[in-house]
Amino acid sequence: MIREPLLFDISEKGKRGFRLPELDVPGDPSLLKGLPLRTEIEDFPQVSEVEVVRHFTRLSKTNYCVDEGLYPLGSCTMKYNPKINEVIASMKPISYIHPYAPEELSQGNLEILYVFERYLSEITGMDAASLQPSAGAQGELLGMMLIRACLEDHGDPRKTVLIPDSAHGTNPSSAHICGYGIKEIHSDGSGRIDIEDLKKNMTKEVAALMVTNPNTLGVFESDIKKITGIVHSNGGFVYMDGANMNALLGVCRPGDMDVDVLHLNLHKTFSTPHGGGGPGAGPVAVKSGLEPYLPLPVIKKDNGKIFCEYDRPKSVGKVRSFYGNFLVAVKALAYILSLGPKGLREVAEFAVLNSNYIRKSLDEHYHLQYETPSLHECVFSDKFQKELGVSNLDIAKRLIDYNVHPPTMSFPLIVHGALMIEPTETESKRDLDNFIQAMKEIAREAKENPTLLKEAPHQTYVRRLDETKAARNPVLKWEKKSDKNDRQT
Repeated sequence: MIREPLLFDISEKGKRGFRLPELDVPGDPSLLKGLPLRTEIEDFPQVSEVEVVRHFTRLSKTNYCVDEGLYPLGSCTMKYNPKINEVIASMKPISYIHPYAPEELSQGNLEILYVFERYLSEITGMDAASLQPSAGAQGELLGMMLIRACLEDHGDPRKTVLIPDSAHGTNPSSAHICGYGIKEIHSDGSGRIDIEDLKKNMTKEVAALMVTNPNTLGVFESDIKKITGIVHSNGGFVYMDGANMNALLGVCRPGDMDVDVLHLNLHKTFSTPHGGGGPGAGPVAVKSGLEPYLPLPVIKKDNGKIFCEYDRPKSVGKVRSFYGNFLVAVKALAYILSLGPKGLREVAEFAVLNSNYIRKSLDEHYHLQYETPSLHECVFSDKFQKELGVSNLDIAKRLIDYNVHPPTMSFPLIVHGALMIEPTETESKRDLDNFIQAMKEIAREAKENPTLLKEAPHQTYVRRLDETKAARNPVLKWEKKSDKNDRQT
């Protein structure tokens, strides 16, 4: 692959991207007087328009995207986003409304939010919801804020939050920000919460248990009703990290498991853009006991009119400006309406089917630490390859040569050398087979030529980087060098 040079390197003095004709009217320099303007930028690249266009077009072709192929990132759930959702969200009556528009002129937009909240409550088995949080982590934080507000309202905020070792990594941070200490609950031999360890640690000082279900092994907590009963019997709340809700849609509901509050990741469960294609959204759904503490405003409907209610003395206040990321909610609602109840259940069924197809296809080639049946994702380790001197990082880098995005690595922490794979429900058998074949080939290469993996990737625009050095000594500024080939960016 030919390396694309920097714009600095193809710069030639005197080139311009455009040139405007001289003004035919006198200018007024007094308009710019006192402004910190400069006429030149030192060492700024001088290139033509066509060079700029071709440069960035060529760079764009080095990117990998969900429209090109599979993203098997366990836990992150990178699935295809239907284009019809983008079309609907870009419609002028939806996208052009100003957030300061009066309620009487925003009834249609408020109706979208109101209906969406009702659907999320029904799907999760909860009593109320808020669309305020801008991301899953903020939804997680809001869930803990609601629990603390309720406990403080009853005069006992408590001191500790219990978090299983199979939980998502942001859980401890959310609890800590809310002023709680953290106590880890161990997993048993099946990868589920150790009930006896939970009983031992569930005291009157514990505010809540934060449980991810299915957990980060993709394993369903089959004793969830027993778990919630233990916590509730001691006056605590159960927060569920709903990041893996795509494995449960239409099959079971957290509310029926006696969960008190959960957040949802719209990009993971209801197919809205993730990461750079965002922004995100992390709605929170609650049981009635926590409903008075929801953030402002709460959207209500009375006699056919929808309005925003601000007079809520127990509310935790605002956690985001206006009403949350409105257009993300529009896309998620479009997804729900297009699928209907039967389609939503099929999301979970195909997510589980695809994951287990990969698991069964690779179980002779990669180590499975837990034999427990898994749902939407499976977690292998590099134990077999480690014996040959090959790590999960080497496997991930080699996958890039096969034009496959690597899975999540080294998480969850309870699996050393983890390769966490989640194909999602949107992948065809053909794409799954391509991934499986690549993984099998890499397992063979690890036995026959481990050096090939240690030096991978071989076919990419940039070869393997020294990630430790990059993290500790980042070069963030271009420096002019005497030799063009030695310039940095």
